Amino acid sequence: MSPDSSDDPHAVAVEQLESLGLSAYAARTFVALDSIERGTAQEISDVSEVPRTRVYDAVEELRGRDLVDVQQSSPKQFWSVSGETARRRFEREYTHRLDTLSDALDAIETPPRTTEQRGVWTVTGRETVTDRLVEFIDEATEEIVFMTVEELLSEEIVDRLRAAGRRGVSVRLAGLSPSVRDDIRAKVPEAEPFESLWAWSETPAGRRLMVDREKTLVSVLVDGDSHHPPEPRDETAIWGTGETNGLVVVLKAMFTWELERDGADGVDGAS
Repeated sequence: MSPDSSDDPHAVAVEQLESLGLSAYAARTFVALDSIERGTAQEISDVSEVPRTRVYDAVEELRGRDLVDVQQSSPKQFWSVSGETARRRFEREYTHRLDTLSDALDAIETPPRTTEQRGVWTVTGRETVTDRLVEFIDEATEEIVFMTVEELLSEEIVDRLRAAGRRGVSVRLAGLSPSVRDDIRAKVPEAEPFESLWAWSETPAGRRLMVDREKTLVSVLVDGDSHHPPEPRDETAIWGTGETNGLVVVLKAMFTWELERDGADGVDGAS
């Protein structure tokens, strides 16, 4: 799309329909019909810029998805379901696909994951980094140490930290402004703040996490791209697991030093 196409609802609708599996011609045909309610192949072509001869192929594709009906008149008239009906049909279709995928993956026998990983792994994108953080937090059984900038502290992370605290996991937080810290303490009463020497506001730092002293993740903010609008900065991270993993050893030493400096109790020194 052009730089300004995100402001055009027709262009946005076409792009999203393509991402849901429709061909470009089918997506443009459906959006055209949605805007005129019904029409002939020529009328659809005039609105959508789909070649008239290709409108028929597009309609057949849409009929296969139960999105368009045909009136056997001369010339033929085509009618589309409402936008809300289309949304529900796509939602049902993809819910079914996700359920089928989940069942298939559950049925596949996979070896248990080892807790020790050689080297470090890279993840890119704010949502992807959050997914990895959530996974680690959910796996915590003893201790979570988490540092973040305010813009990356999502409600999902807060909910998972609260759930961890309720199941008896020690939760330590740093890197938050006093107002945000007070808000987090209200939502996660089990959490304990600690002071970090890291000057978060002066660096592109993102998030740092240590779970049970054997899983660690560190991220930084980077320049965003067109795939993650409208955020001016995106996020990339590296993570590792296992007590002898290099990243774990380094971050555990940093966290332990900061916690001991802050007077934390019950945190062992780095080995």
